[in-house]
Amino acid sequence: MLTVQRVVLSSRPGKNGSPVPENFRVEETSLATDLKQGEVLVRTLYLSVDPYMRCRMNDDTGADYLLPWRLEECVDGGGVGVVEASKNEAMAVGDIVTSFNWHWKTHSVIDGNLLQKVDPRMVDGHLSYVLGGVGMPGLTALLGVREKGHVTPGAGQTMVVSGAAGACGSLAGQIARLDGCERVVGICGSDEKCQSLVSELGFTAAVNYKKGDISTALREVCPSGVDIYFDNVGGAISDTVISQMNSGGHVILCGQISQYNKDLPYPPPLSDETQEALCSKNITRERFMVLNYMEKHEEGLLQLSHWVKIGQIKLLETIVNGIENMGVAFCSMMTGGNIGKQIVKISD
Repeated sequence: MLTVQRVVLSSRPGKNGSPVPENFRVEETSLATDLKQGEVLVRTLYLSVDPYMRCRMNDDTGADYLLPWRLEECVDGGGVGVVEASKNEAMAVGDIVTSFNWHWKTHSVIDGNLLQKVDPRMVDGHLSYVLGGVGMPGLTALLGVREKGHVTPGAGQTMVVSGAAGACGSLAGQIARLDGCERVVGICGSDEKCQSLVSELGFTAAVNYKKGDISTALREVCPSGVDIYFDNVGGAISDTVISQMNSGGHVILCGQISQYNKDLPYPPPLSDETQEALCSKNITRERFMVLNYMEKHEEGLLQLSHWVKIGQIKLLETIVNGIENMGVAFCSMMTGGNIGKQIVKISD
């Protein structure tokens, strides 16, 4: 038997409530390490916290592809770890593996067929990147821009990204620039984040929505209007961006984090004024789900890996140490406390 720590959902914030670290509880439990055929024992290296998890804290996620977390049961999400014992022919001790349904535990016994092996060379040895830029957030940014953005090199397009300092937004802006957008403008919530977007990630400009009038600031940095909008936040910020979009523009509807604590359908309904702007200017706004493009994931990850290795994309991370801080890290991410991908390091 092995003594392990795990995180359980101890309470729900409620559909109109904001999550707090106390919604999660860390507890010790015993893990039987005698493996059945096909199983592996893994030690967790890194865990991911992501905005979609807020929906899983409710009794009903509002999405048929997402199951709610159960009260008093171990929470799960994206994770990466190392195999410490194996009875699976495809998995050897020392292999690095990942899964979208990794339990928030220091060690787990898992059916090896539910895991994907990771080649550390894909991420230059930065294994946490598997949960960020060379993982699901990276694919979301890449495929969102390419499937819904309609970027045309040489057309002088301007893209605005909201939630631009987060895991997905920080990548979407860089990808838009690489794919041919002339101007890439980020919207985020601090001067420090604005500076990172421009000086480190190559955004043309950035707007701090917590300072001054966002409408005026946006007009100054987007003098020719907005052609493409990568929407991670929804709400009033998105209403403002859409009001400044050019005819024939495209909204990439990726996330609506400003609305996740509210009891609303997804995507949340738009104001009459914003709906009218979309219709009168013939602006496309279609929900984007990365899981609908599974056949493009392998090629996408290779492209992201190449860009990272040659330095054309820079990945920012905010790393917290210790499984006891999972709840703190999640709540911080939900309120914009991170720059880049929020990661929790569980072990070396």
